Amino acid sequence: MEQKSAGFREIEHTADWEMQVWAPDFPGLLEQAARGMYALAGARLAGEPRQVRTVALSAQDDESLLVGFLEELRYLGEAEGLAFDGYLLRVEGGRLTAELSGSALLQVEKEIKAVTFHNLSIRRSDGGLEVSIVFDV
Repeated sequence: MEQKSAGFREIEHTADWEMQVWAPDFPGLLEQAARGMYALAGARLAGEPRQVRTVALSAQDDESLLVGFLEELRYLGEAEGLAFDGYLLRVEGGRLTAELSGSALLQVEKEIKAVTFHNLSIRRSDGGLEVSIVFDV
């Protein structure tokens, strides 16, 4: 099976959900991780009206920035009932600035309680970067 230049897929896991994510660069990895997290949760967006949020995060390493970004998306889903399908992501020196566009959550089939650091390590691959992310559900 040929692997696309960016994407995500679920990996069978005993107690939680695990997902492999890949992309040509780090902003792409963040976007695919977000899209994958929403897909695993069975999130459906209302479509209209569209809303925009700007998120700024900083972290000591890329793994912490990845977890922080996904946790921020989780928080916005819980606190404001929003999910996002549009991403403009800029990463410079451990700092992420994200302009997110999305809408109200119509449905979430399975709640993700937390994004974990379990075996989290971003690796270089032939196509760019890849990582496996474990979610506590």
